[in-house]
Amino acid sequence: MPDTLILGFGLGKDVFVSGSSKYPQEFRREAVALARSASRPLAQVARELGVNHETLRTWVRAADRAESAAASGGDAAERELRALRKRVAELEKEKEILRKAAAYFAQEMDR
Repeated sequence: MPDTLILGFGLGKDVFVSGSSKYPQEFRREAVALARSASRPLAQVARELGVNHETLRTWVRAADRAESAAASGGDAAERELRALRKRVAELEKEKEILRKAAAYFAQEMDR
């Protein structure tokens, strides 16, 4: 078996990752970070990690989608915040108008 780099454990001989498709989340996160930062091809990084290159590619794509969804969720939150602030301003204007109207009618009743 070739030398295999196991994230968090360093370079070791005869160390293998279970053939199961269930890799720990921390391993996946570190593998994605390494794949993104490496100047080497994805297939080479996958080989060094001891995972199939398509598996690593799938993890990278999933991370990209998750980050994209999180970013667009931030935009949605900002839009909602602007809309809510606008609504608060409208309600404050309405409250002020009603306060003035109540004061006016209270004066009229005293006459």
